[in-house]
Amino acid sequence: MTRLPQGAEAALDPVRQALRRNAETEAARLDAEARQQAADLLGRAQAEADTIHRTAQREGAEAARADAAASSARARREARRTVLAEQEHLRSLLAEQVQEQVHEVRRDPRYPQILRRLTAQADRVLGPMASVTESYKGGVIGTAGSRRLDLSLPTLADQALEDHAGEVRRLWDDA
Repeated sequence: MTRLPQGAEAALDPVRQALRRNAETEAARLDAEARQQAADLLGRAQAEADTIHRTAQREGAEAARADAAASSARARREARRTVLAEQEHLRSLLAEQVQEQVHEVRRDPRYPQILRRLTAQADRVLGPMASVTESYKGGVIGTAGSRRLDLSLPTLADQALEDHAGEVRRLWDDA
């Protein structure tokens, strides 16, 4: 290795200092540029995260509303099924009670008068040549050729219930 001439070391000091300053300036510039790129990248990432968060919140809220609406609809349908089932149960109980009362009509002292009126009704509908017989269930059955008229007490009770079904429904609506 060869040595530099005397005084050369001192003469190179300004060059060394200039190189050092240039290196430090370049390092500072690269550091600032890297920091700026990192800040820009973090800013874009934060903006994207915010957008994803807002989208997720909106979609979550929409999904929650849809789930709530579906749950509410299911609850309304179930409540309606329950109400209809209870109404049908009550209608069945009413029909049973009416049929029980029908059996009592045969014990009523006015039953012979009821039979005469039902027989007259069968004659009016089917004609005077109709065959009218007492039903084992109470009331009468009339026939004329292929025509048949059922004026038995259970049939009349069922028809009365059907005729008054609207009144029964209003009872439920008013409740």
